[in-house]
Amino acid sequence: MNTPNFNQQFDLEYFFELSPDLLCIAGFDGYFKKINAAVSKTLGYTNEELFAKPINDFVYSEDKDITSRKRESIKRDTPLLNFENRYVTKSGDIIWLTWTSMPVKEQKLVFAIAKDITYKKKLEEYGRISGILGTATERKKTDEEDLTSKNTTGSVHYFSDYNLSATDQAWLNDFELLVRKYAGKIDLNIGIVSAEMAISERQLFRRTHDLIGITPNKFMRIVRLQVARELITAGKYKTIAEVAYASGFITPAYFSRLFKEIYGQDVGKLIA
Repeated sequence: MNTPNFNQQFDLEYFFELSPDLLCIAGFDGYFKKINAAVSKTLGYTNEELFAKPINDFVYSEDKDITSRKRESIKRDTPLLNFENRYVTKSGDIIWLTWTSMPVKEQKLVFAIAKDITYKKKLEEYGRISGILGTATERKKTDEEDLTSKNTTGSVHYFSDYNLSATDQAWLNDFELLVRKYAGKIDLNIGIVSAEMAISERQLFRRTHDLIGITPNKFMRIVRLQVARELITAGKYKTIAEVAYASGFITPAYFSRLFKEIYGQDVGKLIA
């Protein structure tokens, strides 16, 4: 049996390009010097665009200051471990990355690896909203919840397990995109959703419950609340009623109460 010769020359460039994680070499001047394909694929920019601007230009506005402080700390020879921050893609989406970075002071370079944890963060937020919905706004079970409780077994994890497979993440993402597609359709129901996703209502209940421990109706409500917050941030609508109807809520009063319970803010003050 032949023993591998680990002193032989490996094609590290091939390894660098094939990695699903974001690999980059940055200079102390704050610019990318070398990146792998995962960086441009995740952020949506070409290599030329990413090399042309300071890295901080791609960081989400609220995270720029702390990211700059961490970068200065690295330049003082302090490694960065599991630092989480947000970036803005070329299409305007916000993604979460967790970074491990090591400085090489002699060359004034930083070697960094990042993992995309956007879906984990999304599920954490959805789990928080789900918990508030369950304690503050759901006074009784809906018929759909009754159906779920009769047809599922095992404990309900309520978003506690964020290690979903890529297939499960894609399925939930399709579900979310469908809700967003019909965000302004007040009468959107599980019948419409199951038909669009080409599965039975019972299968929709079971899979949603198995993955994140809640009913499809609650998941749709969570997504609609996210849509409403995004609409408010964008400043497109000027009244509570406009935001409520555009995100699929039946009445402005119910929407206002729910928004306050979830986000702790008066939606009227945010719009004014």
